[in-house]
Amino acid sequence: MEFADAEPQSNEDNLSEKPEATDTLQRFEWLRQQTSLNAVSDEALKAIASQLQVKFVPANKRLVLEDTLPDALYILRSGHLEAYHTNPDSLARASSLLPGTILHLRELLLEQPVNQTIVTLDDCELWQMPRADFLKLVQDYPEIQIIFSRYLAAQLAEVTSQLAFEQERQTALRPYVVPKVRRGIIGSSRYATRLRQDIKKAASDRKPALIFGEPGLEKDNIAALIHFGSGDRKQPLIKVNCDTLQVSGADLFGRAGGKPGLLAWVGRGTLMLNNVQDFPANLKPKLIRLLESGEYTQTVREGDPEPAPQKSEARILMTSEKAMPELDRKQCVTHSIKVPPLRVRKADIEAQVKYYISLSCRARGLPQPELAPEALRRLQGYDFPGNLTELENLVTRAIVQSNGASVLTEEVFWASRSRNKRFRLNLLNTYPRLRQFLRSSWYPDRINYGLTTWLFALVVAIGWLGPQSRDQNFVLNLFWAWWWPLMLLLFPFVGRIWCAFCPFMIYGEIAQKLSLKLFPRQLLPWARNPAERWGGWFLFGMFALILLWEELWNLENTAYLSSCLLLLITAGAVIFSLLFERRFWCRYLCPIGGMNGLFGKLAMIELRAQQGICAASCNTYHCYKGGPAEGEGQETGGCPVYSHPAQLEDNKDCVLCMTCLKACPHRSVELNLRPPGIELWTTHKPSYSEIALLLLLFGAVFLHRLPEIVNRFQLPIDLSHFGIHAGVSVAALLVPAIVVLSADRVMRWVDRSLKPRPFLELAYGYLPLVLGSSLAHYLRLGLTEAGRILPVTVATFGMSDRLSFPLPVVVADSAVIAFLQGVSLLAAALLSIVLTQNIARQPIANLLPQHLATIGLTVLLWQLIV
Repeated sequence: MEFADAEPQSNEDNLSEKPEATDTLQRFEWLRQQTSLNAVSDEALKAIASQLQVKFVPANKRLVLEDTLPDALYILRSGHLEAYHTNPDSLARASSLLPGTILHLRELLLEQPVNQTIVTLDDCELWQMPRADFLKLVQDYPEIQIIFSRYLAAQLAEVTSQLAFEQERQTALRPYVVPKVRRGIIGSSRYATRLRQDIKKAASDRKPALIFGEPGLEKDNIAALIHFGSGDRKQPLIKVNCDTLQVSGADLFGRAGGKPGLLAWVGRGTLMLNNVQDFPANLKPKLIRLLESGEYTQTVREGDPEPAPQKSEARILMTSEKAMPELDRKQCVTHSIKVPPLRVRKADIEAQVKYYISLSCRARGLPQPELAPEALRRLQGYDFPGNLTELENLVTRAIVQSNGASVLTEEVFWASRSRNKRFRLNLLNTYPRLRQFLRSSWYPDRINYGLTTWLFALVVAIGWLGPQSRDQNFVLNLFWAWWWPLMLLLFPFVGRIWCAFCPFMIYGEIAQKLSLKLFPRQLLPWARNPAERWGGWFLFGMFALILLWEELWNLENTAYLSSCLLLLITAGAVIFSLLFERRFWCRYLCPIGGMNGLFGKLAMIELRAQQGICAASCNTYHCYKGGPAEGEGQETGGCPVYSHPAQLEDNKDCVLCMTCLKACPHRSVELNLRPPGIELWTTHKPSYSEIALLLLLFGAVFLHRLPEIVNRFQLPIDLSHFGIHAGVSVAALLVPAIVVLSADRVMRWVDRSLKPRPFLELAYGYLPLVLGSSLAHYLRLGLTEAGRILPVTVATFGMSDRLSFPLPVVVADSAVIAFLQGVSLLAAALLSIVLTQNIARQPIANLLPQHLATIGLTVLLWQLIV
């Protein structure tokens, strides 16, 4: 039974009554055959037919206005009506009414206003019965009320069934529904124009379409553009990732005798098969059949007969990262759209970047910054393996890191690192247990707070309170005979790893946490520009003072002074931790950290991140800023020295604390085995403060050998005189700088047409020799006094006389020591020559003065050390 809500117009609305055109019997037969009143008894129906009056209404006239009480019962005899209900929040939904439609039966019986406006689409003949006559007729024939009640019950059951079906359908489709298009095709290049044309063509029909191209091109968004640009835009669009489909295909095609599949639920909507190259191979024949004929069969258990094919009304769109020749051979794809990669659409990059800037700033409520021309050139010079996804994430990251700057300069955009990614082996993938350990709570927190903290306090206390000579105090033995040789040996292998367990910064972090708990406040942000400019010179000056203090006050053999040195460095870490956030001291001011960072450049390992994954997948930057746990990423406070692993190009900016490894949910962080020191001739950015520190550390070797220099060359110098000793110490520190600078001047004077690399770059070639000569110096202490650690420890606590047996002592033969020292010097000299050649990339003859300086310094050190 078909009912529509309506209300007749008043007599002023051009309605004209006519005498009856048919007799009651003819009208009775027509009502019985053409309307839903056939359930009424003949007697009641004849009574209705006898009461009807005929009215003719011309086209385009309003018959009934919504929200008014009906004046009469209407039956459409001929013509067409349109019913609609207005809604201020959406467009009106109209429906067409055909002959035989009965209007206002429900409203008259229930005394309700109509809820639809009805207008004539063409000239209509209507039979009407006034309200009073109809209500009297219902009283005379109660069966009309009963039949109508039965009809309402049946209609309610039908509506309930439809509602339950729609709810089940919505539940089944909800995880897959694509609600809207994310964005259009941006840009004005010929590639963008062609892509828009292909999308428009595919949207003009319901034929299958394949959209293919490299990862990151937002092919699923292009499929959404096709759907929402077509006539099916009001139907649902669902996206199914093909790599998640069941092997049996039951989730897509349904199971015979069981639940329907997505094809049945989507109806006349659009099914997007995302990454169709991952579609299960055993189901591809069913997919081809679906594309060719629109038919499919449900999944059955093994041995059961194949069910009858079903017809699908869904439109099929597919995305793929490559062409699908098996579909082309079957000619079952009408529209094949190849999406061009971003590297061939360089003309569109500016528009894309400005669009992403607008999106990101609007989402964060920030003013939109300008894009610097040099930043645009950098972006246009990059190939973007992650395409649009990588570009969007790169822009978002740049806005976050620019911290509200009015111009996005090239520094906040990451450059390509294709060259320096060669010759790498990710140790975390090769040794999964290493990854597990580095992500555990043991590294480095449990070690630091459970061992290093109290052990360092014990060492400092014994330095103050214990015996003061190195042969009686194990603290001096540990520091000078163990720590120095071991650290110098570790630098080429693990770089700056000492900083991950450094006791100075552990106490700095403890002080920072306690002070914030007791006195809540906002710590100062880093003053990056002054720190970058002057921090290196500060730690250079600190190291120079430490070296002079060590030489003039004999720190190597005075325990309390060594403890004072440790406490002074710890005090610097604590003070700056109370003022600044994170590890400002470690990054810019710590003299030990400066030395570790310099020698760490030579290491054969590096911590980096896969830039493509960071750019395409990450939008939280928890490894840099800190944040809660996400995926397999752990909750962290962010990098303590504000270095993002994907931006690292120098080992000096990483303390190997593995915070980024713990925070990353995408497994982007790598611990690479690499050619030692490769960054020095690939991505390295030199600085004068580092060169000054390098030459200072080189001069420290001569300073430590000052007595040997005086005796070797029989110099008339009284080192017992403090003033003379101080002056000669400064001169010893300057020896390598004088030799190195002289060699560089000679090299440039010999042939001015050579145009060698600047001294700022070439000076790093001496770094292996500095490390090797420092190691050669400390090898004697390590190989003679380190083996006495047990008796020295017993002597520290005054227990030597109480032992009835001698403690073991391990001391290397002097010939072995000399051999190892010589090997260290020769290997360091050779590596310095090789490194200089790699940095300069010039014939060896052009660099002969620097190589001769390296050889001369090596011979001099051989005379003093070996």
